[in-house]
Amino acid sequence: METITESPVGGGSWSPARGRAAVLAVAATTFSVVTTEMLPVGLLSPLGDALGVSEGRAGLAVTLPGVVAALTAPLLPALAGRTDRRTLLVALVLLLAAADLASALAPGFGVLLGARLVVGVCIGGVWAVAAGLAPRLVRSEAVARSTAVIFSGIAVASVVGVPAGALAGELAGWRWGFGAVGVLALVVAGLLARLLPPLPPDRAARRSRAVDLLRVPAVRTGLALVLLLVTAHFAAYTYVRPVLERVAGVGPGAVSGLLLLYGAAGVAGNFLAGTVRGPRRALLLIAALLTLTLAALTVSSGSAIVSVALLALWGLAYGGVSVTTQTWLLRAAPTTPEAVSALFTAAFNAAIAAGAAVGGGVVDGVGVVGVLVVGAGVAGVGVVVCVRSPG
Repeated sequence: METITESPVGGGSWSPARGRAAVLAVAATTFSVVTTEMLPVGLLSPLGDALGVSEGRAGLAVTLPGVVAALTAPLLPALAGRTDRRTLLVALVLLLAAADLASALAPGFGVLLGARLVVGVCIGGVWAVAAGLAPRLVRSEAVARSTAVIFSGIAVASVVGVPAGALAGELAGWRWGFGAVGVLALVVAGLLARLLPPLPPDRAARRSRAVDLLRVPAVRTGLALVLLLVTAHFAAYTYVRPVLERVAGVGPGAVSGLLLLYGAAGVAGNFLAGTVRGPRRALLLIAALLTLTLAALTVSSGSAIVSVALLALWGLAYGGVSVTTQTWLLRAAPTTPEAVSALFTAAFNAAIAAGAAVGGGVVDGVGVVGVLVVGAGVAGVGVVVCVRSPG
């Protein structure tokens, strides 16, 4: 029989089973958000062809939401004021569904970018609230595991969401991919409304601004690692489809399967990172593996098998970035989880935008191998930051 305990959210009774269900609902939310954000990665070539834009320009469908999310994340918790966070999450996911459906119906690239701008608002708001929710939903001994579950939405989106979008694009056209994630968002909004408890705003977050945390050295280091590792990843991953087709020599029909392999490795990386003692050690390992993998891909064009193996290692390395950097930041600012999560979200999405933008310029200017070189170089700087950071 489940033991009834005092609610982590303050007031009333709250069973471990209800806490787990709430955590799973939040994980479904992160899955939905990340699937929507990353969907163009699997559809970049057909989307660009259909709307008459280059692959580099089509990458704006990833860049723009990242920029908007980075700007939204630090502002939205304060702007939301006393709004219950459950109500806020449900509203944001419903808005996400509307933006996805607008993307599916977009008559041109400009309209698509307008819808993706709205997606960026939703991403920033959802992550600013959801990333730090585990301590409010479960007992202290389950927080680390529940945080990993919430962040597993990122990895599972890579396993299911992005490959499914690529497959939908191959079988029925890219618009069906956006329509499908719109329907998914509607389902997730219902789960949140049903399974989350009332979540009044974090009092500590109301008393202090997220920007005040930038005075904490460990917070600055954690944010620097987010910026470096995520930028490195997305400089290359945004253009993974042309990389697979032109560097690895993979046919278009095999791309969705390889993205599935990448995502499965990412799920493993997400949970394996949690077994490494201390986030610094885990991030050093992640940064080193990411650097070596991207560098090795630049010279792997002679062997599709080697390229596929490196793709899996890439997924394994990057899969642990989100949960490990968030753990670092929550340890650096344990009394203000919502505020530090807002900074995390801003840095993460700014890095997505920066990586996609830099990669777009490189892929249009010098070709797809260039994005791998850039990614490896930026990840290498992350190794240096990890080595020089305090243990």
